[in-house]
Amino acid sequence: MKKIVAFIAFFAGFSAFATAQIFEDGELRIGVQVSPNISWMATDDNTINSDGLNLGLKLGVIGEYYFHPRYALLSGIGFAFNHGGTLLHDRGGELWSRSQTLVPEVPDFTDFKYHIQYVEIPFGLKIRTKEREAGGHTGFYFEAPVFTLGINTQARGTIPNTEVNKVDIKREVNFLALSWGAGAGLEYNVTSSTVIMTGVFYQQYFTDITDNYPADRSSVKMHNITFRLGVYF
Repeated sequence: MKKIVAFIAFFAGFSAFATAQIFEDGELRIGVQVSPNISWMATDDNTINSDGLNLGLKLGVIGEYYFHPRYALLSGIGFAFNHGGTLLHDRGGELWSRSQTLVPEVPDFTDFKYHIQYVEIPFGLKIRTKEREAGGHTGFYFEAPVFTLGINTQARGTIPNTEVNKVDIKREVNFLALSWGAGAGLEYNVTSSTVIMTGVFYQQYFTDITDNYPADRSSVKMHNITFRLGVYF
């Protein structure tokens, strides 16, 4: 939680400074993305193992402020749908007991599948290659590091071969999540004001995704790979 509070304070202060500079110099670009992604979960407990991927989608608005022809600060806001994955618990028991799962106890070697939805606010640095700086139609770009604050708006869980199918497990998942990531891609100028972008991005959460029980000291981290598709106007 301390990491998240520190990040929010830094993000708010830096965003205010950057916004004040936008109308003094530099270029501001706004775009939208519709990006499929895959996500999975891992833990530091050798009795809880990753056992499946989720196919998800990111929708959002992207903003870039260029303080140099090749360098920009990026931010935005978006929705991340169906993040999560499947965790195989070697030891059963009363898991997800704070939610109405209809199954008081589960046996050993049971899968728990998470479907989580976040509102995401990223903040990071973008670098374009010299082809774009010189006004070319095509160029490569890199984004690193990109820090993202995730706000949990929905969490549902499934236990295969039981009556538990996408039940509400929001009480089992932390409200806030913090991640970092990096990626690269290609931009193509369709017109002087319209740019199509594609790219591949990796994102790793470094705060615990799940809200642990007092007896559970495991830390669950999420990873995802996003195939970005977007347009700048």
